[in-house]
Order: sequence, then C-alpha cells, then structure tokens
Amino acid sequence: MRSRGNTLRLTAVATLVVLALTGFSTGRGHGGSSGGDSGGGCSSSSQNHDSSSTSGGGGHRDYDDDDDYDDDAGGSSGESTSQSLLDASVELVSCASVETPYATVTVTNPNAVDSVFTVTVDFQDPAGDILSTRSQEVAVTADGTKAVRVELGDDSDLAGRISTCDLDMYAPIAG
Repeated sequence: MRSRGNTLRLTAVATLVVLALTGFSTGRGHGGSSGGDSGGGCSSSSQNHDSSSTSGGGGHRDYDDDDDYDDDAGGSSGESTSQSLLDASVELVSCASVETPYATVTVTNPNAVDSVFTVTVDFQDPAGDILSTRSQEVAVTADGTKAVRVELGDDSDLAGRISTCDLDMYAPIAG
C-alpha cells in the first residue's frame, strides 16, 4: 500500500510541475468573466474555459484581450506592419586628392522606403594610418542609388598626404 501512495504523490507532483511549466494557474474568479468563475488560465485573466457555460457547450469564445496578433492588421498588436530596414551598400568611386578634397561614394538603398544612412570614410596615408575619419548622413530614395561626396572639411590640408580611402561595405540607418 505504501508504494501506491508514493506513486500517487509522484503523479500529483509531476502534474503540478507540468501545469506550472505550461503557464496554467489555479486562481479562480480573478477576471471579468461573465460566465461564472473561470478556472485557471494560461494567458489572460478574462478567459472563460468553462465548457458548460451558456454558450451551448464547447463552442470557442475568445475573451482573450491580449492576443499576440491582430487579425485585421496582419501583424503584432501595437507594432507597425513594416519590417526592419536594411543597411545600404556603399561603394567607393574616388578617393580624396589635393584637387578634390573629398571622397565620392555611391550609396544603394535596398529598402522599399526612402531612408537616411550614415556613410563613414577613413582617409589613410601610404602606410595605412588613418589621417581623418569623416561621416555624413545621406538620404536615398526607395530602392535607389545616390552618389555623395564625403568632405575632408577642416582636415583639407591633409589632402596631399592621403593615399587611400577605406569604408565599410554597408552604411547603417541613421538614427
């Protein structure tokens, strides 16, 4: 008889662990349910899981006011339906020189909406040491490409020492 008591106790503990891990609670009557007490729930205090309610026995009624998805909007509640914006691809057209104290780059927007990106260029001497780093924000139309000059600005006196320009292949969304 002692072994049967241990088995029942183990079964009861296992059941409670499963219920706890799946998010069910044993609370009753904590929501605004109109069909009597709601016994335990998993995501909303206003759900009615009582199949013997006045709805005709077992029909599904969704009282869950915190759904993850809004059927009408097609996306998550409270979030826009647009996807995350991608970084632009960047290509060096020409590096700075004494005659042109700026680098020219092309920026390609892969997004279906107009976006602003931050382009950064490292101006380097023949040894590969960075003489100046300049960033510039550039607005690019949806799915478009735009050429932009990244000026040396206050460092234009370094133009004669610049041998190469280095930049990332991608420019992040400005923000």
